[in-house]
Amino acid sequence: MDKTKMDEFVRAYLQRYKPYQTYWNYEDGCLLMGCLRLYEATGDAFYRDYILRYVEERVKEDGSIPSYKVNAQALDDLACGKLLFFALDQTKDSRYRKALDFHMERLHAHPRCKCGSFWHKDIYPNQIWLDGLYMVQPLYMEFETRFNGMENYPDILNQFRNVRKYLFDEEKKLYYHGFDEARIQPWANKETGLSANFWSRAEGWWLIALVDTLQVMNPQIYEVYRELEDIFREAIQGILPYRDAKDGLFHLVIDRADVPENYTEASGSVMVADAILSGVRQGVLLKEKYAPIGKEIFEQAVDCKLRAGEDGIVRFQDICHVGGLGPGNKRDGSVAYYLSEPISADDAKGVGPLFMAYAEYLQSEA
Repeated sequence: MDKTKMDEFVRAYLQRYKPYQTYWNYEDGCLLMGCLRLYEATGDAFYRDYILRYVEERVKEDGSIPSYKVNAQALDDLACGKLLFFALDQTKDSRYRKALDFHMERLHAHPRCKCGSFWHKDIYPNQIWLDGLYMVQPLYMEFETRFNGMENYPDILNQFRNVRKYLFDEEKKLYYHGFDEARIQPWANKETGLSANFWSRAEGWWLIALVDTLQVMNPQIYEVYRELEDIFREAIQGILPYRDAKDGLFHLVIDRADVPENYTEASGSVMVADAILSGVRQGVLLKEKYAPIGKEIFEQAVDCKLRAGEDGIVRFQDICHVGGLGPGNKRDGSVAYYLSEPISADDAKGVGPLFMAYAEYLQSEA
């Protein structure tokens, strides 16, 4: 792997990056979490200042966030809140604690499935998507650990348990993208409520949700910590056999390498690398066994996917632009559906995890 090429890409990308949305959004949050991890790994103030400029422009003195879409009831819109802990620690500005309180108010007002899990959005009622665990559970866990006496640890654990219970395939050892508790969505199996396939980025969100939540919880609450560790280890062990024989990455639809149009997808692949290397650093995964695997996946992603486009600019290629289920008859969760989504370059949903994985890679090399 050419580390100089990677370093140059990081700076160039951030210098040309424009906010993904006009409102408080998870895509920007994902990219900035990558910057946060790079700051932790390098101590370079460039990353710290980049994050602080972003949040200072959007969080007002009273802690309000005018661009937050209050009426949307979307877990995605809470994800950027994870940056507020960092902003609070760096600046000691009370606005960020107030903004965190606002996020928790929104979280506790969010609709839930009967099993206790947050449903994904108001337009996706009674549904659990793997994506949603990444959006809110590390935020929820860090707030509980730091400010709420760990009172809601059982609620957090239950939401991970529900995913393991309802979305895990015991035979293939993979997680389905979504679950419809009401079993009425066109994409859902009428008996199980499950979507039809295993989408690489969804499983990537799930793995990072687990390892990031472990990082911010109190390990002295041993029963909770151990259970999440076990779920995480099982998920890592389950996905690794599906690495592509040629480039060592993961296909867009993980278990369907037999489909000619299927391709090794960049965002999901670097998410797996990030999760593995973070798990090693935290002592959740055995270093001797897993560090070489995590490094190899990351190096292969850089070698294969970080390449110049037609304009000569080096970009992170082969990122599935978007993926979802519904609403209604839209996006049926079939293999053909996932393969119909545009393939993009430099999307923040892929570059953010690339930065996260690079930060873990640098720490593993130190």
